[in-house]
Amino acid sequence: MPISEYLKSLREKVGHDLVVLPAVSVSIVDTDGRLLLGKDAEMGFWTLPGGAIDPKEYPADAAVRECFEETGLLVEIRGLIGVFGGPEFVVRYPNEDVGAYITIAFRADVTGESRGPGDGEMSELGYFSPAQCESMPLSTPTKLIAKATFSSAKRPYFQPASWKTDC
Repeated sequence: MPISEYLKSLREKVGHDLVVLPAVSVSIVDTDGRLLLGKDAEMGFWTLPGGAIDPKEYPADAAVRECFEETGLLVEIRGLIGVFGGPEFVVRYPNEDVGAYITIAFRADVTGESRGPGDGEMSELGYFSPAQCESMPLSTPTKLIAKATFSSAKRPYFQPASWKTDC
């Protein structure tokens, strides 16, 4: 589903203006250490499965739902990669809508069989090594989340605070 009824209703009120959106992404790493990515059918770059969290939806449920809708894979959430946001997560869509995403990135394992990309958002799926990801046309958010996925960090990622008071 490219746009939820909630977001469609919100866009009718605010038009193409910037909207802050809570979102999820799902990182699935296979036994060879490769990351599952899908080619965005509309924008042409490779990205992680994920999307907006619907009102009253738990983030982990949104991650499982979005992954299934986009890839046909049923997954089980295994952990938190991190929480991402900032200027790199502002997206301008071809229709001129602008969204600033705050993304909760989850690690997951596949628990069900693939039926292929389901909702038309992804035209291809594939697993890619860290080296392959370096040379692929990835969305900026995907580059940042993939880097955190491949790292051996013991704690979830977050951008350290840089805000300071004048006091």
